[in-house]
Amino acid sequence: MEVKEVLHEERTKYQDLMVFESTHWGKVLVLDGVMQLSERDEMSYQEMLAQIPLHSHQDPKRVLIVGGGDGGIMREVCKHPGVQEVVQVEIDEAVPRVCKRFFPTLATSFDDPRVTLKIEDAVKYIEGCEDGRFDVLIVDSSDPDGPAEKLFSAEFYAQAHRILTEDGVMAAQGECYWIHQHLMVPLLEQSRKLWSSAEYATINVPVYVCGQICAFVLSKSRQTCTKPIRPVIKTDMKYYSARMHEASFVLPVFIEQKLGLSQDS
Repeated sequence: MEVKEVLHEERTKYQDLMVFESTHWGKVLVLDGVMQLSERDEMSYQEMLAQIPLHSHQDPKRVLIVGGGDGGIMREVCKHPGVQEVVQVEIDEAVPRVCKRFFPTLATSFDDPRVTLKIEDAVKYIEGCEDGRFDVLIVDSSDPDGPAEKLFSAEFYAQAHRILTEDGVMAAQGECYWIHQHLMVPLLEQSRKLWSSAEYATINVPVYVCGQICAFVLSKSRQTCTKPIRPVIKTDMKYYSARMHEASFVLPVFIEQKLGLSQDS
């Protein structure tokens, strides 16, 4: 990744934030030295992490987004006309502020009347939510090395389960299966005790470490979320489709074995 020009740098209350113009990938967002997105490939992550859970729920009306301050997940959620309310909880005010300026193709929905942006700790926000408040929860977090550490805990997943409706679905950034199996295995084992289904989907994101990231998808009522349960919305998708939804749950054999997943012939 060749840096053409550094466009913005600051130390926020929580992390180092940088935006640079690359030679081939457009503008790039970096948090604490880790690339979070590029203009060229952002749609793969944003569309899959949002559209898989949204199309795994029959009629999502109330959606909670944790993190995702760049606005990409919000953009995808707002494509659904049936969604009536979107609450986004982002701990660092600098992320939406900077992304509105430098990533206008992502930060398109902050002014949508259905959206409420809250700058606060998502763990505390969820602890204060009433039972069954949301239909879908999407956690677009950074790695568990800083402000996102608590979002990978068993306690957080239990609280997430509580605030979702009976048919609620959750999807979370689930790390890279090449190097984060030590995080993936306990998350899966813990979640299986509480959720009706807990599964990993894989997403190709070239600018991420190893070029791959997982979406951890959980449902309170369904036995699996590997297929959309309603027609894919008619909008400008560049990556997600019904076929991509299904294909994303096909994992390499060594990961299936590590996670203790059943394998088809």
